[in-house]
Amino acid sequence: MRTVYLDHAATTPVHPEVIAAMLPYFNPMYGNASSVHGFGRKGRMAIDNAREIVAQAIGAQPNEIYFTSGGTESDNIALMGVAEALREKGRHLITSSIEHHAILDTCAYLEKHGYEVTYLPVDVDGLVSPDDVQAAIRPDTILISIGHANNEMGAIQPLAEIGAIAKAHGVYLHTDAVQSFGTLPIDVNELQVDLLSLSGHKIYGPKGIGALYVRRGTRVRPIQFGGGQERKLRPGTENVPGIVGLGRAVELAMEEREARVEHMTRLRDKLIAGLTAVPDVTLNGHPEKRLPGNVNISVKYVEGESLILSLDLRGIAVSSGSACTSGSLDPSHVLIAMGLDHLQAHGSLRLTLGRDTSEADIDYVIEVFPEVVAKLRAMSPLYNRLEREE
Repeated sequence: MRTVYLDHAATTPVHPEVIAAMLPYFNPMYGNASSVHGFGRKGRMAIDNAREIVAQAIGAQPNEIYFTSGGTESDNIALMGVAEALREKGRHLITSSIEHHAILDTCAYLEKHGYEVTYLPVDVDGLVSPDDVQAAIRPDTILISIGHANNEMGAIQPLAEIGAIAKAHGVYLHTDAVQSFGTLPIDVNELQVDLLSLSGHKIYGPKGIGALYVRRGTRVRPIQFGGGQERKLRPGTENVPGIVGLGRAVELAMEEREARVEHMTRLRDKLIAGLTAVPDVTLNGHPEKRLPGNVNISVKYVEGESLILSLDLRGIAVSSGSACTSGSLDPSHVLIAMGLDHLQAHGSLRLTLGRDTSEADIDYVIEVFPEVVAKLRAMSPLYNRLEREE
């Protein structure tokens, strides 16, 4: 049976060149990078090199990059670290209603500890209005956190406009760029962001490694304590192989980005056309202002979980939204915020393409999808009732 992996937004396979770069730092160059002997110095040099690579990729300085365990930790440090550092200045934060739970759950925690959070709405395409950001800013606002591109339906936010507003008001801007980094061009100075989160395993790097950009002069306090690693903002023995892997993955992403984007955009548009040709299948999110590899659809009269399992039986791996919430029975908070009803949200699918997705893969999905939908609808009491009424 043919197998097709269309869940690259959840994770990507590790690039062979990334694996090759990492292997020496498991053995023989296994030293602790905080050690002053030769073994440790080799690890330190590798970390410094990776830091320069990541910084260059986003227009930052190396001393503005902090390595973390991934996007979730980077988000937590950004929000909680700024909130703690500026608690005497103000206790109001702004975010959107469609953020990843690494943001939303952190905001909920802060609300329980004396902070206020404004959750901005989005339009039917999943976009935040810069005017809404402007209107939400108060004298006690200390941080705005808006994701660069949504992890579920791929909408790319007007971040540069939001950045200009934040700067004009002297408010820090954080963005979760986990889904956009490596695909969209990112320059922290053009976007005017003060903090930015990214993750390795979304760009063909290893799991368990990420980074946080913190603009020089931005006030952030550590939220965990231990040694002096990462200039005390993120203490703990450095994951040297992971950091090396992240650095190599970033290099490859920058080298291949133009070709990757062209390839994924062409196949994405073909997939959208093929899937939405099936009756009562609609695209979620902006048709153009979306990530090149993201397709999010709603299928009426069918549950998303049934679609996922049925497609899996045909060798096709997809998801119903964020991998972090795939076990939840609740409908997608992102699609609900966009105005979809619970029935539409429950019938959603996210198909995300990668660098190795082929034309034959897309052709196979377009061939199988109508058969799967028809079979599931034939078992749907709601669909059968509507058919009889017609």
